[in-house]
Amino acid sequence: MKPLVGIFIAAVATPALAQQDHGAAVQQAPADPHAQHQMDEQSADPHAGHAMPPKPSEPTDPHAGHQMPSAPATDAHHAHAGHEPGIPDPPGGPPSAAALGGPAHAADAIFGAATMAPAREVVRKEHGDIKSGMILIDQLEAVIGKGKDGYAWNAQGWYGGDIDRLWFKTEGESRFGESLESAEVQALWGRALDPWWNLQAGVRHDFRTGPDRSYAVLGVQGLAPYWFEVDGALFLSDKGDVTARFEAEYDQRLTQKLILQPAAELNFSAQDVPELGIGSGLSTAELGLRLRYQFVPEFAPYVGVKYERAFGDTADFRRAQGEKAGGWKFLIGIRSWF
Repeated sequence: MKPLVGIFIAAVATPALAQQDHGAAVQQAPADPHAQHQMDEQSADPHAGHAMPPKPSEPTDPHAGHQMPSAPATDAHHAHAGHEPGIPDPPGGPPSAAALGGPAHAADAIFGAATMAPAREVVRKEHGDIKSGMILIDQLEAVIGKGKDGYAWNAQGWYGGDIDRLWFKTEGESRFGESLESAEVQALWGRALDPWWNLQAGVRHDFRTGPDRSYAVLGVQGLAPYWFEVDGALFLSDKGDVTARFEAEYDQRLTQKLILQPAAELNFSAQDVPELGIGSGLSTAELGLRLRYQFVPEFAPYVGVKYERAFGDTADFRRAQGEKAGGWKFLIGIRSWF
């Protein structure tokens, strides 16, 4: 009986002792919240347990862990393709003589001249050989002054490419209700000397109340520094008379649409031409001032004044015909182009 009682007491006491031991263990547990996790004995690194790259030799380098060049680049251009440390940049300046010593058309050696010639012609036409034209009516005006009022015109135009062009010019004047007093027409070939100037040569024919004249023409026309438009020409008539003309004008923009244009014209003669009323030396001079309003670039009405004066024998010829040597005129006109 006693053995059975002892076994019963041992069975009852064992769970109680186990519970007491567990409570003691709880009381002795560390305060670390990660105590139940497997920690690295040598580091409290939060990345413990993760696969990490080998520790770099210089842990302060921000690029640690990245694949880096074996040696730092000392040349500022090292990062550009085709540059190596120690190799300088190619020298500047024009190409060497060897670069210009080859054949003019190297592609002919591969494709043949018969094939490349038409191809070069297509490229030439598509890059600079475009034909275009323009007609400028610079002055079409009524002239109001003492005596009978009249009208005058000055126009020019061209057709061609960048280098060679066909030009025409015309100007004249008369009085309202009377036959044509004077008019001239020029047909010229123009050759570009540079981006600013053109050489012009051709013929001119005058229609007037007196005898007609035909001339050979040689002149230049272009844009001078400070945007002065200049036109100068020499004339040799079929009678051997030599005359010259110089014209200049300047467009001063007061606003985007309001433009003030001063202009000057000087005419010279190498000899007296009594039948035309022209004296030697400076024969006539004209100064004009026109103020135009440009509604659109192609259409601009204007008002203005001009002063014309004859000199020397030219003035004497005019007085002999009952005319004045010079005077002021008021102008109303239109400038247009297309």
